[in-house]
Amino acid sequence: MPHRLLFAIAILVSAAPLRAQDAGWKAGTAKAVITPSEPMWMAGYGSRTKPAEGKLHDLYIRVLAIQDANGHRAITMASDTLGMSQPIYEAVVAASDKQFGLKRADIMLNASHTHCGPVLKQALYDIYPLDDKQRQLVDAYSAKLVDTIVATIGEALADLEPVTLSHGQGQTDFAVNRRTNREPDVPKLREDNQLLGPVDHSVPLLVAKRADGSLKAIVFAYACHNTVMDFYQWSGDYAGMAQLALEARHPHATALFAMGCGADQNPLPRRDVALLKKYGLQLADAVDEALKQPFKPLKSRLTTAVELTPLKLDPLPPREQLEKLAAAPENYSQRWASRVLKLPTDKPFADYPYPVQAWKLGDSLLWITLGGEVVVDYSLQFKGEYGYDTWVTAYANDVMAYIPSARVRIEGGYEGQSSMMVYGLPAERWAADVEDRVAASVGRVVKKVAE
Repeated sequence: MPHRLLFAIAILVSAAPLRAQDAGWKAGTAKAVITPSEPMWMAGYGSRTKPAEGKLHDLYIRVLAIQDANGHRAITMASDTLGMSQPIYEAVVAASDKQFGLKRADIMLNASHTHCGPVLKQALYDIYPLDDKQRQLVDAYSAKLVDTIVATIGEALADLEPVTLSHGQGQTDFAVNRRTNREPDVPKLREDNQLLGPVDHSVPLLVAKRADGSLKAIVFAYACHNTVMDFYQWSGDYAGMAQLALEARHPHATALFAMGCGADQNPLPRRDVALLKKYGLQLADAVDEALKQPFKPLKSRLTTAVELTPLKLDPLPPREQLEKLAAAPENYSQRWASRVLKLPTDKPFADYPYPVQAWKLGDSLLWITLGGEVVVDYSLQFKGEYGYDTWVTAYANDVMAYIPSARVRIEGGYEGQSSMMVYGLPAERWAADVEDRVAASVGRVVKKVAE
């Protein structure tokens, strides 16, 4: 056979699309409804005065399980919740290890941060006047949620089938930096192209396709508070709407949302169901538009790492200040101050075990996840350090407080200071080295998955 013909055949073979059965990846999906069956208090918005009343649509958890050519398995979950709390995270990790052999590094529990989901165990207790009945409801719901998550992980693992994995990126622009743009001014500022402050408008995508080329799973992210609505109906907000829209458009696929570093970003304007639907469809449209573009295929190799890095707290305010807050009319700061006054003060409070995680898929996709409500500075910093294709998502595994950058901590305001009371931590701020500690931990887990 002539050399020229052999060379042509070699080119054709190398250009042929990767088939799922040759790729070495497997993926499985499953989802479950988690809408509370009883009227519970909703997580988010301290101005609420009563439990939920009905639903706009159901709340869900969605799980994607993946397995590489070496048999390494991991799961990522999308949930219509404000955020997993520490006891729920730990319970899921323990049960998943026992039942499925999944280690902590292999478990990624993402929350959409909807403010129209239920209060969870040991989270946001100071915001609302929870009586004994409501606390019992929260405990019972949280225990059931753990069981549902673990069962759904099992279903996704049982659903593993050959797939190809690839990643790409889209963009949409409804997120606005809320620290630098007053909400009433946003329509005019947007019209004049004068919105200020850092943002991350990227929509990163991870796609699993079956052997026949059909979509099995779409994982997508966006850095913007999931807070269009503040009413009393259960709802996944704009992220929930985007997932439902994508699953309606791609009926054989599961759509999973992961929140980016959107702690200081809002969907503006808001407070209207029509806007909720608009932003949800705008995000779904960005995903579908990106799906039309070439994606980067991922070799079947998965490495995972996680670290519970200690974050230090600032000292409590002076006792006189706490007593003044505790004597004020009842609200979340009064309840917080009354509670922390009863805490022992003869020794420093323990450092908080903050979850930092990294996954490396193939040679090109690095996915970093951070716990808590993380401001956009972190996303921009780590993308600059590790590459444009890097995913940086937050609200993962344990949402215990806001995580300000050094800049935001110094500036103060809600994200940098007063939100610590909302979450019930025994301090008004993280210690001054919070950004350094998070960045150092990210560096360590990234190094581990690169080895």
